[in-house]
Amino acid sequence: MNDMITQLSIFVNNEPGSLANMAKVLKECNVNLKAFNISESSGFGVFRAIVDNPDEAYDRLMSKNLIIKKTELVAVSVADVPGGLFSAANVLGESDINIEYGYAHEGSDEPIIFLRVDDPESAIKAFKDAKMKVITEKDL
Repeated sequence: MNDMITQLSIFVNNEPGSLANMAKVLKECNVNLKAFNISESSGFGVFRAIVDNPDEAYDRLMSKNLIIKKTELVAVSVADVPGGLFSAANVLGESDINIEYGYAHEGSDEPIIFLRVDDPESAIKAFKDAKMKVITEKDL
């Protein structure tokens, strides 16, 4: 069983209306967002999204000629208290696993953080060894 989460990264122009145009394509392709993050880089934006049925969504979005790629993330549930992020970051830091980027989602039961790390399998093992709940796509 795959314990990782598939993220779709969609590259968009960094100009007014680009997000609305891309969101319209998501709607037309019937892509349901679970969580997302928007960042900018030199001249373009990156819309990172966790979606229902990522493989189907990828195929639908590719058919619209979007520049898109898949990335595997690790997701873990954290306590909704001060220090919740620390618990996850500390597990990875003590395991010598680097966090490249991340974002959070306030789930219906508990907060979830999505992390791009340099060693996903070791991160999952470290979280499980620390008795932290690793979130899979079926959990979303």
